[in-house]
Amino acid sequence: MSTLARTDNSILARWWWTVDRWNLAAVAVLAMTGAVLALAASPPVALRLGLDTYYFASRQVLYLGIGLFVVVCASLLSPKGVRRLAMAVLAGSMMLMVAVLAVGPEIKGATRWLSFGAMSLQPSEFVKPALAVTAAWFFAQARLQEGYPGNLVATGLFLMVAALLLMQPDVGMTMVVAAVWAVQFFLAGLPIVMVMGIGLAFLMASVGAYFTFGHVRARVDRFFDPSAG
Repeated sequence: MSTLARTDNSILARWWWTVDRWNLAAVAVLAMTGAVLALAASPPVALRLGLDTYYFASRQVLYLGIGLFVVVCASLLSPKGVRRLAMAVLAGSMMLMVAVLAVGPEIKGATRWLSFGAMSLQPSEFVKPALAVTAAWFFAQARLQEGYPGNLVATGLFLMVAALLLMQPDVGMTMVVAAVWAVQFFLAGLPIVMVMGIGLAFLMASVGAYFTFGHVRARVDRFFDPSAG
């Protein structure tokens, strides 16, 4: 890559001089570590289920390759391209989440997956990064343009996603999305009083989830007392 000068205006050169190489390397290391752990831990599970010894490991490597390819392609985009992609993915994923509620199979009391032949897809996994990028842009625009309702739009998108997740229900994913949104809102200049209010609401919602959803209560009970389940 030393032959790529800063004055070179090619796509590859612009990518090399603008991409966060350390971050990209860290993602690659984490992904490879996960693949090695899957190779070490998955064969006994595959054999117990009557599958090929490396069934899960081979699928992990396949999806890892696809994922890294997508990451590199996304890193080639301009900031505007990333924003447009995130908005498109968010809109598409939310429509798929509505479809999940209508036609998705119920598994252990939750409806989270869509089946496409031999492949299953969980739309909420795509919502997480897409909402984070989209909400970040709206929060930023609210600070850059006086009177721009970016905070309101970002909050509305979060509430719609949270509602779809709770209808599945997927309390864990809802908490992850809520935490990301709350941190973004705080960094965007949310008053400390409202931060405390959101924190209190988050705590009350967690307690409510424990008493409302049986699978949440079972997981919490098993965490504190493994013999409980």
